[in-house]
Amino acid sequence: MRLEYFTMIDRILAFDGETITAESTVPDQSPVFEGHFPGHPLVPGVLLVETMAQASGWLLLARNALAAMPFLTSVKEAKFRHFVGPGAPLTITARISHDGSGYAVTAARIESAGKRLCDAEIMLRIMPFPAPELEAAMRERAAAIGLDAFGVSV
Repeated sequence: MRLEYFTMIDRILAFDGETITAESTVPDQSPVFEGHFPGHPLVPGVLLVETMAQASGWLLLARNALAAMPFLTSVKEAKFRHFVGPGAPLTITARISHDGSGYAVTAARIESAGKRLCDAEIMLRIMPFPAPELEAAMRERAAAIGLDAFGVSV
């Protein structure tokens, strides 16, 4: 996980077509922690939402074989149950609730050591890649996080 670069997913653990499970480890050091909060570093809630959105995005990319890009359009019912600090191991899951008409909705959650930390309903719009460089970068990242191990051609 590289908080300051919005690279939130370290690796894909499972994908079955309807659900994806990923993992990530919050870095021990990050410039993000310098201001959030001095002496009590915490991952900002917005970055936890981004982490769930990225897991949801990887789920949709895997479902469509990286043929189109999901873009975040809304977040509903986000709930934060516990603080997340440096070094925390995270398990992120996203499950399809709806997929059609160019949009998809997922139920996403983050857990650590079996404890639910946060969850949200994530809506994404599925669109053609707006630039070949973005598609190439997404394919490269998909391979790096192990999406190809689940039969997804990257």
